[in-house]
Amino acid sequence: MGTEIERKFLVTGDAWRGMATGTEYRQGYLGSDQGRTVRVRIAGDKAFLTIKGKSSGISRMEYEYQIPVEDARVLLAELCEQPIIEKKRYRISYQGFVWEVDEFFGENEGLLVAEIELEEEGQEFEKPPWVGMEVSSDRRYANASLVKTPFSIWKH
Repeated sequence: MGTEIERKFLVTGDAWRGMATGTEYRQGYLGSDQGRTVRVRIAGDKAFLTIKGKSSGISRMEYEYQIPVEDARVLLAELCEQPIIEKKRYRISYQGFVWEVDEFFGENEGLLVAEIELEEEGQEFEKPPWVGMEVSSDRRYANASLVKTPFSIWKH
């Protein structure tokens, strides 16, 4: 069984820009509810099917499998909930950790979120200066929620 332990924060300012080259992501959900999500993702030139369980704090079960890119394109176009999540992900090393900054486009334009994956829930880390308020427990910022209620609807 895989476990994901992740904390999520809003990004402040532009100091992070230029620290990494971004990879384009397109992702959608075949099904999502509070107990589980099934996601299809194209990340650069690879595609994945990911199954995630219900969150317990900042942890949850996660299983991910590589699939053919053409299969992912069909699933995104024909079977996934709309709108598709469009974003660019930047992987930035800081103080021994890799931070993933997601810059959203389309219906979620203007949203910038930084995530850090940890080995255990209580693990300590130093936040980069461009990382602001924590939103780990705010479900609005979950990608599966951004499909149902995009940032463009509630950002004001």
